[in-house]
Amino acid sequence: MAGSTVTGDRFRSPRPEDLDAAARHLYDTITSGPRASGDQPFPLAAPDGSLHGPFGPMLLQPGVGSALQDLGAAIRYRGHLSDREREIAILAVAAATGSAFEAWAHERVAATIGMEPDELAAIAGGTFAGVGERERWCGEVPGRLVRERALSDAEFAAAAAALGEADLLELVVLVGYYSTLALVMDVFGVGPPDDSPATDH
Repeated sequence: MAGSTVTGDRFRSPRPEDLDAAARHLYDTITSGPRASGDQPFPLAAPDGSLHGPFGPMLLQPGVGSALQDLGAAIRYRGHLSDREREIAILAVAAATGSAFEAWAHERVAATIGMEPDELAAIAGGTFAGVGERERWCGEVPGRLVRERALSDAEFAAAAAALGEADLLELVVLVGYYSTLALVMDVFGVGPPDDSPATDH
């Protein structure tokens, strides 16, 4: 699936001092939560405090944005998929949706957990085989769901046998969440920060 063909500025993320109380509460939740703790693989905010990626548009509607960011935090920090499995799946969604921001951000996250450049290139190119059946399905399910919106009976049986039904549910929700972020960023014309270097594979 191709990424956004939007050119020019559709949306500029607001600075924290320009936010009303509800949006500022969401901003503070994002910037003080687990995404902001420890070493940062990519910056959440620009020097002026405006948020990068999908977080800026979330501030437009704090009631929806709060639920959306909490779902993302649950997937990132409260799920059962391993760190490798999760990042494989997120990068597979990024490849399938053409999401430049998610590829930029999560290639950096993946590097911090020891994933190699050739693995990242394989995910981006749709040739990732993975280490074992769990990783293989974490790499394959996202593209199939983005393109076809379903798994066949045989695919469901094989994926559930490899992952277990609970972890397969988590994977499907992950695909839906990151596909939603890709759609938001496509519509609002949001990509990686202007000064971000391209990731070398």
